[in-house]
Formats: sequence, structure tokens, C-alpha cells
Amino acid sequence: MRTLSTTELLELWEQGYGRAPVERALLLLEAACPEMPSEALARLSIGRRDRLLMELREQTFGPQLAGLATCPGCGERLEIELDMAAVRAAGPAAPPEELSIQEGGYALALRLPDSLDLAAIARAPGVADARRLLLERCVLAVHAEDEGGGPLPAVGDVPATVIDTAIRSLAEADPLATVELELACPQCGCAWTALFDIVSFFWAELDAWAHRLLQDVHALASVYGWSEADILGMSPWRRQIYLEFLGA
Repeated sequence: MRTLSTTELLELWEQGYGRAPVERALLLLEAACPEMPSEALARLSIGRRDRLLMELREQTFGPQLAGLATCPGCGERLEIELDMAAVRAAGPAAPPEELSIQEGGYALALRLPDSLDLAAIARAPGVADARRLLLERCVLAVHAEDEGGGPLPAVGDVPATVIDTAIRSLAEADPLATVELELACPQCGCAWTALFDIVSFFWAELDAWAHRLLQDVHALASVYGWSEADILGMSPWRRQIYLEFLGA
């Protein structure tokens, strides 16, 4: 994985405007991992993809991540700090590509969901439809233990309880695909679990950074007449010195 330049990050931010989260995730990784074909990146399990995004986020903005959460009990706003390396350590670097489960008289062979699967289920009309569609896409084989030599059942015939077990097994096999934070409010003592989505968080940081940077470019260009390329070509330290001159 290579480090992205200031200009590259701005271009990616502009290209990602209005795109879905899955597209933004792949856009960033395609730029940072040119050694991997786009199709290979799209076929990475969500946990492996998000591990790469965490590494890229650390290269871009540093190892510590700061955010805010709202207590569901009293509405207090809490500051959250995360260490990217510690979050990555919560999941294996190479989760299994396939797994098997047995539940309710059925045996299923599954592969882990990837970005193409997330893009597909985003169009599902409801949560239950999305879960079933995800299972249909990720099932490699399904077998009913009491089928008596008859045809294999379709995924659509699998009971909801088996679907629940299969979805849970997929999540357990690829824990970085669904990162949960255990939070507690110091004001009211309320405890709850919050999901941490590296794609949304990283993009929000990138969006805020891009707006601040373009404001700086605007200020310097307005006074000195420099081009955007000239200003972006400066080191952050040098840009800051000129900005301090403007505020003097």
C-alpha cells in the first residue's frame, strides 16, 4: 500500500462525491493499492477490505481516531478515541475464504461477503430481503439432511432460523466486517453498543479535511495570486506559515 499525496486525496474526494459508500471504499483502495486489480479488491471479504482501509486511514490521518457519540439515555455527547492498530487486532489478517454450518437439518457451504454483495443488497426493499439476498449470493452449496436423495433445496426454501445462524456465522468468521464499540456514559451510566464503520468515518474525515484545505487554498490564492497546484505543492508547515502571516 502506498501513501496518497495531497493532490491525489483531493482528486479522490472529488471523484467520490455523490457515490455510494461501497464505491468510495473501492475508489480509495484502487488508488492506494495499484498492485491489486480492481476486481480482486472488490472480491476481498469486507473485513479484509476494511483492514486495508484502516491502514490507509492511519497513513493519511495518523494512528489515533477521535469521534463523537450521543448517549441514548440522556443525550450527552461523548468523545471517543480509538487506536487503529488496536481495532485491526480484533480480527484476523486472513479470515477463512469459506466456512460450513449445520443448523435445523441443513448443511451450508458459504463464502464471506464482499463489496459486490454489499452493493447488491443495498437495493433490497427491506432488512429481511437483504439478509436473504446476501445468503443467496454467499451460499456455495446447500444440503437438506433429510432430502432422501432428492434434489437439493433452493436457498429460498431455507428457514429463517437457518438464515440467522448463517448470517451470524459469517459475521463471526470476519469480525472486522462489523466492528462494535462498547460505550458507557459517565453522566447517566447508560451502556450501549455502537457500530464503527471505517468507510463512513474515513470519508467524513476526508470530506472535512478537503473543505479546510480548499479554504486555505482560497485564502492564499486571493492574496498572493498563486495557483492551486502551487499551493498544494507546498508542505503543510509552509502553507501554515503563510496563513499565519495573513492573520497577523
